[in-house]
Amino acid sequence: MPPASDELPDPRIFPDASSASEPARAVYALAERALSADVALEADACERELRIRLLALLQGPGTELGQLLAESPSVSVTRQVWRVLDALLRDATRADNSALEVTMFAIPLVIVVGREAGEGGEGGVLPGILSPGDALAAILRDHDALAGNKTFALSNALIAAEAIDVARLPEMVAWCRLPDALAAGMTLPARALSPAPMAYPPGHEAVHLRFIAGAAIAKPGADVTADVDVRKWGVPFARELTAQLTPAGASVLVLPRSPRRLLPAVAEGEAARRDVAAQIYASNALRKFRSTVGEPTAVISAHRSSDAPGGGELRLSLSSPFDAGAAEGFRCPIFALERVHEVVSMLVTLLRDCRVTDVRILDGVHADRGDGGATLMFKPQTIADAAKFRVH
Repeated sequence: MPPASDELPDPRIFPDASSASEPARAVYALAERALSADVALEADACERELRIRLLALLQGPGTELGQLLAESPSVSVTRQVWRVLDALLRDATRADNSALEVTMFAIPLVIVVGREAGEGGEGGVLPGILSPGDALAAILRDHDALAGNKTFALSNALIAAEAIDVARLPEMVAWCRLPDALAAGMTLPARALSPAPMAYPPGHEAVHLRFIAGAAIAKPGADVTADVDVRKWGVPFARELTAQLTPAGASVLVLPRSPRRLLPAVAEGEAARRDVAAQIYASNALRKFRSTVGEPTAVISAHRSSDAPGGGELRLSLSSPFDAGAAEGFRCPIFALERVHEVVSMLVTLLRDCRVTDVRILDGVHADRGDGGATLMFKPQTIADAAKFRVH
């Protein structure tokens, strides 16, 4: 019986917890104890201690928090720390005895932009600044996008994930404090989010991930990001953004995701950008194969790669025995909160949706480069029969 698709080994390299700093080792140990606890009472006690330690880091400069997640010894530990940190970030913005609280959120945007090679252009750069005015916020208000909340503001900058990721969390918490929550003599901190322009080359699409950050004021405990349905506002929102961003001679496709708290926004946005890039790759490659040599074979394999997140990635290779030179490949990152089988499942589902019937998953973890120094991609004819199996 062939192995199941979720048995592909993880190609990432996880640091040894013993080499981490003492505060980080304590956090990892608490996360592991909470996950392995036999009774809920023990798990709750570990989680309470974990919250205390993470809260201390949340009140620091932020670099330690970023390093903490980057050097996590396993996906399970990363997920546990991430969940507690997300809950802690939500609670840390609440002031005692306050009738109102501030929630920072971000709208993930997958932006596909390109220019045809024959249209006389050499590519270009989309600015990361949106037009002045309140058109985007008005669309969200009109369609109750923030669970009906109307008291919010949006930044006019399209920002990269780094602007709101873990290392920036202490700063973001400070931004959420209302004036009446400050000690005497303290002032509100300056708020600055740097725009991230988007370059695009001629001849093929560039897929970018950007965010629009916002802040909402609501009663304590209200979750303004609870509504994840994009359908009621996504089309007019995307249309307005496209009108603001599209330069002459280029095409822009904006795919918005629902407003989320900062950490979920980054995680969901990164996965969405990767998935859209995989869809574009598959669509273009399959169109080329089917117009020339017919149906291709797909091979999914795991590789070590020093420039991939965590030091490892999946690769999707498309090829045909009728044309040895016609091979296409896609490097598929695995993000910190993801397990390998989840990303394999995404790729297999994509190929099935594209009606690719010969999909093979190659067991083991493979090198980054082939004998000639090129990025290693597999063709069925170069794989030993004992090492390959079909998904369907």
